[in-house]
Amino acid sequence: MADRKLPKPVSPASLEASALFYLKRFASSSGNLRRVLLRRVRRSAELHGTDAEEGARQVEALVQRFLGNGLLDDRAYAEARVASLHRRGGSAKVIAAKLAAKGVGRDLIGAVLGEAADEARPGGDLAAAAALARRRRLGPYRLPETREAYRIKDFGALARAGFGRSIAETVLGAADPAALDALVAERDHG
Repeated sequence: MADRKLPKPVSPASLEASALFYLKRFASSSGNLRRVLLRRVRRSAELHGTDAEEGARQVEALVQRFLGNGLLDDRAYAEARVASLHRRGGSAKVIAAKLAAKGVGRDLIGAVLGEAADEARPGGDLAAAAALARRRRLGPYRLPETREAYRIKDFGALARAGFGRSIAETVLGAADPAALDALVAERDHG
């Protein structure tokens, strides 16, 4: 087994290089980038005895600079994640939890989810539940002869995804995919 090379001690230049490399590969909130960089600072302090408090100050200054010059934008990140997760069938509850886990503030999450109800989340949770049902082949996307046998499992899948009982019943009660699409369109425009 090969020995792993120890990371070098952190410095302002290495933190900036790490942050830029991370942002090239991943979209990130300021809170998430801060957490990633602080993990590097803690590891450097443990392995090399560098000053963790000084490293934390450098991380904070770097994050603030990136926010100021537009490399980081928590609102844009949250809006993009809301739209993406909604298309994949994420409920508002699940989307909020995933954004919070990435370091987006509760006020911003509420604001973005509130605004996104019309723009990034057309049809709201019903449309998201329908998208999940389509992707996972639940309810109206099952063969008619197997639907009843899987109803409880399908209900559980929607519940675990964060959808309430009424939404799950609406999705699973649709006669076929076309009827579900019509319900979503009616709710979106009605």
